[in-house]
Amino acid sequence: MEYSPRCTFVVKYFFIMLIGELSKRSGFTRDTIRFYEKQGLISLGRRERRVNNYKEYSEEVLRRLLLFKKIKSYGFTLNEAAEIIALLDNNLASCEVISKTASDKIAIVDEKIQELKALKSLLKSSIESCNAAYCKPQATENCPLFDLD
Repeated sequence: MEYSPRCTFVVKYFFIMLIGELSKRSGFTRDTIRFYEKQGLISLGRRERRVNNYKEYSEEVLRRLLLFKKIKSYGFTLNEAAEIIALLDNNLASCEVISKTASDKIAIVDEKIQELKALKSLLKSSIESCNAAYCKPQATENCPLFDLD
């Protein structure tokens, strides 16, 4: 075969790794990787196993795990991250769709903040009431704050 400038060969290098290397590079534990695999969030073909049945993970699996990590770092749950990745996989993750998803998440975060502020207020007022009415210095009995009576 003669060399011709019109013929080009594209060679893709796929770095294959075992679960330990994937764990190190992704920052996920081996158990988490196995869980994601069982949930169908990452997938391996049957041919991606060695003769000794060790699983071989590709760079694509690593990229998918890193994408899960990035989406989860924005506060999305695993299920929400999976939905976003499904949108990305199907080329449906337009800026409009992702903005709506993020806005919905912001609303949930705002709601949680209000719930936590109410809880903080309840705890503070309970402590103040307890200290003012019930607790005595050097008291040896339990604080009545959590008594059911």
